[in-house]
Amino acid sequence: MTAPTDGETPRARRTPRILQSLNWAFEGVIHVLRTQRNMRIHFAVATAVLILAFSYGVTKLELMALLVAISFVLIAEMVNTAIEATIDIATTSFDPLAKVAKDIAAGAVLIAAVNAIVVGYLVFADRLTEPSSRLVTRVREAPSSLTLIALILIILIVIASKALTRRGTPLSGGLPSGHAALAFGGWVAITFIVDDQRVLVSFVALIMALLVAQTRVESGIHTTTEVLLGAVIGTLVTMILFQVLA
Repeated sequence: MTAPTDGETPRARRTPRILQSLNWAFEGVIHVLRTQRNMRIHFAVATAVLILAFSYGVTKLELMALLVAISFVLIAEMVNTAIEATIDIATTSFDPLAKVAKDIAAGAVLIAAVNAIVVGYLVFADRLTEPSSRLVTRVREAPSSLTLIALILIILIVIASKALTRRGTPLSGGLPSGHAALAFGGWVAITFIVDDQRVLVSFVALIMALLVAQTRVESGIHTTTEVLLGAVIGTLVTMILFQVLA
């Protein structure tokens, strides 16, 4: 057997390891979402805040502040969960020091949540007093923002579905197909956004979405059912958003 060259060995090993590391990281996030009620609440609130941020057109600095605050809360909750799991493995009986460690970790989450609430108030205090009609007008005038909102919702629905079904990994396989969902969501968004040559552009976008779905099935990563469900989710979510707000 011929040994791989020096130039081939790192490349052959690096890519699978990187993808596997990403899968493990996403599986960690999904595990916390699946098992921790507070994490699900934080995740839902973070989603709503980001949708409001894109809808109201916050500045880059304000968006950075929101992202840092949201990340701080989610990271604190995940660290808290990891600490609790580690303590539960280390001791099977009540230990005052174990209780102190868990209380401190929970306190860190509380501080992060309070900080996020303050940041959110400072960013949205004035904007939330505006009439809702202005919000709809802004979204209508910014189809790119509405597209981004649709894609974020699709990703969140896909992650939640995989967490519930426990099938596949976050980046490979499972129900539904995230690639198909995003591809068909993009097709619908393009169809609504484009004015000139809409039929032709929409047809080309549809072909691209179908090719994405086909590659997922042919490569054996997803079944036809998983791809179809992903396509339906992406299409319906984007279509509903554009029909209601566009």
